[in-house]
Amino acid sequence: MNIFEIIGPVMVGPSSSHTAGAARIGLVSRRLLGEKVVDAVILLHGSFAATGVGHGTDRALIAGLLGMACDDERIPDAFEEARKAGMKVTLGTVDLGEEAHPNSVRLFLKGEHGKKLEIVAASIGGGQIQIREIDGLKTVFSGEYPTLIVENDDRPGEVSAVTGMLYEHHINIATVQLDRDSRGGHAVTVIECDQEVPDTALEQLRAHPGIIKITYLSIKEETCTVH
Repeated sequence: MNIFEIIGPVMVGPSSSHTAGAARIGLVSRRLLGEKVVDAVILLHGSFAATGVGHGTDRALIAGLLGMACDDERIPDAFEEARKAGMKVTLGTVDLGEEAHPNSVRLFLKGEHGKKLEIVAASIGGGQIQIREIDGLKTVFSGEYPTLIVENDDRPGEVSAVTGMLYEHHINIATVQLDRDSRGGHAVTVIECDQEVPDTALEQLRAHPGIIKITYLSIKEETCTVH
């Protein structure tokens, strides 16, 4: 199946940005939440808001949130699949500002065990995506690598605790990004890794003083490839 077949004849003008990329945003967001999505508020920005429904962007996002890869034949029926799965969906639009990519979406997600996650993501072309914000903190990562997102108190030693743990488990770091909301406030460290981070390492980090929240993206289950 090629990229122009993923949404079937009921869709208008399928594109890698509006369909495959949107499906990947949904799938990556579900994995970042770490559990089944039971409530999803989907707010479309820019081109997504203007033409997304016609391109099936809404259905692709919902399909990804249900755990479907971007070549899943059920994508055209995503609303019905969401109803059967008991996932409540609320659609709307949002203005994320001039700096936001035109193919952007803000998601408010709630999981079956009560986890909550807010994400801003963009489909940047060719089925590629960027996660640009998590829980109000700035990030930039592609979802193509195992990715560790650490929210922590902005104080000395927190970043070295994370990188030291990865070293102990023989995990190579591909990229590191640092940001904070204010000096001495909350900070976020985003680390893309060359290997999957084991559960034991994640639990080790969660027990570390000063770390507020650990979010981890595993890529070992994703099978969809966009050419």
